[in-house]
Amino acid sequence: MEKIAFFDAKPYDKEWFDKINKKYEIVYYESRLRPESARLAEGCTAVCAFVNDVINAKTIDTLVGLGVKVLLMRCAGFNNIALAAAKDRIKILRVPAYSPYAVAEHAMGMILALNRKIPRAYIRTRDFNFSLVGLTGFDLHGKTAGIIGTGKIGQAFMEICKGFGMNILAYDPHPADIEGAKYVDTDELFRESDIISLHCPFTRETRYIIDDNAIGLMKKSALIVNTSRGQLIDSEALLSALNEKRIGGAALDVYEEESGLFFEDNSDKIVTDEVLSLLVSRPNVLITSHQAFLTEEALRGIAEVTLQNFDDYLCGKELKNEVVSK
Repeated sequence: MEKIAFFDAKPYDKEWFDKINKKYEIVYYESRLRPESARLAEGCTAVCAFVNDVINAKTIDTLVGLGVKVLLMRCAGFNNIALAAAKDRIKILRVPAYSPYAVAEHAMGMILALNRKIPRAYIRTRDFNFSLVGLTGFDLHGKTAGIIGTGKIGQAFMEICKGFGMNILAYDPHPADIEGAKYVDTDELFRESDIISLHCPFTRETRYIIDDNAIGLMKKSALIVNTSRGQLIDSEALLSALNEKRIGGAALDVYEEESGLFFEDNSDKIVTDEVLSLLVSRPNVLITSHQAFLTEEALRGIAEVTLQNFDDYLCGKELKNEVVSK
């Protein structure tokens, strides 16, 4: 029986992989995959990793030296992998899509919570404070949603926005034929949008697509929502804009320096990331813990596709979800 070393394992991962798995021995490790922990994969044909694991050249060298043949990424992103070091040495297979609705729905949930001050209202009423002062939001109906990235998640988010009666502006280097969406350049999108939602991958071109210049074009009431990758936003520029009241607010499910913090309980530790600490303290910032994907349907899909990827490799089938280094 082939063995898989499963890193950064959480209870919800184990539940669904154990339900779906019928063929393999899966050894679960709570530690993240990194150079120091890679040796735990000894005797395994594959390792299963996640978006915040440290898969640098040293990690890959160790895995290859142990005879690991396949790196199974149970996520869409792969920017944490040293692709050049992996080329022609280890197969990399990912889950390019699981439930676009999970992420799109979470993005809208964050917008509603941020705009209508729902977390603040909840905290107040726990103390029997039923004052409405400071809880004013704005109607989404008739407002403009600017959507950066119009793949499956971006399109699902568009449909939700249309249901609220919003106008749609979109930016994508590869426009799709989408009814009711007007494609524009980023400058126009930033200037005209009331809500700006990021649904694009992290690449050289998209790094800090939201920076001080971009924020300078936005309405002072605009809300930024990021359920994609933390590196899309210059966090220091965002914090400065919030402090100077040049932006209405931000809803962040991801953060550029989240590795080692997100997915873990840090409630009894001193968090030394000053930018994150200050963002958390702002009343017009809502942060969740990279949980936009976390639905039963998405978890099932991730487990099914990850294990099917391994099946395809072992059976010599076409690897349609392979990540290939250029």
